[in-house]
Amino acid sequence: MGVTMIIRTKLVELSTFAAVAYRQKLKDGPGVAILRYDAAQPGFASISRKTGEPVPSANTNLEMYPVEAFQEAIELTGGMPYARRGKVQLSGEPPAQTTGDVEESLTEDFAVVDSAEYQAIVDAYTNKKGDLSYDLLNKDFIQFAKSSKIVTDMVNNQVSLDDLRDYIIKVKFETLTGNPSLTPSQVNSIVEVLDEVSPRYLFRELNDELKKILSQAKAKF
Repeated sequence: MGVTMIIRTKLVELSTFAAVAYRQKLKDGPGVAILRYDAAQPGFASISRKTGEPVPSANTNLEMYPVEAFQEAIELTGGMPYARRGKVQLSGEPPAQTTGDVEESLTEDFAVVDSAEYQAIVDAYTNKKGDLSYDLLNKDFIQFAKSSKIVTDMVNNQVSLDDLRDYIIKVKFETLTGNPSLTPSQVNSIVEVLDEVSPRYLFRELNDELKKILSQAKAKF
């Protein structure tokens, strides 16, 4: 019988009590799991996309897994990129069983995190701590946007913010991955997986800078 694989981050140790935690990709967004060393049943929570706060699953014991522990787990795993990993096994016990709240039928997402393109982008912007650096990523994309003649022409022609951002992301992804044939669907899938690493929007700084650039160009006419 093979090892069941899930899309999750590396393990982190909690200070709240003796336990490890990891962030896991669920069907409807990111979640976090906590495994105590003194209990067989893990605790699960989804992460609100609006607030970034944990939402414990209905069958999670909040006395064993208080909200504060999930908040610490979210903080410690923030920025860690997803990878395809096996279920966690502690102290020689069988791998922890997931609950109905944890979705494993993520075929498309498995394909994304297994792809050379996804890994190339993660490698390019992962810092020494092993976290995906949103600051480094946005700085690089903004630098490209300001140096590209095609981007300048698009700005002067007052293209939409979405079209401008999509062009920049696609070209940068193609350069980083060495794949000049990335489809919009592939680009969007990679962005969606990377975007779940943190509650903030992946390209927030790029988006804000492009708004400023388009506004300044419009004021000249």
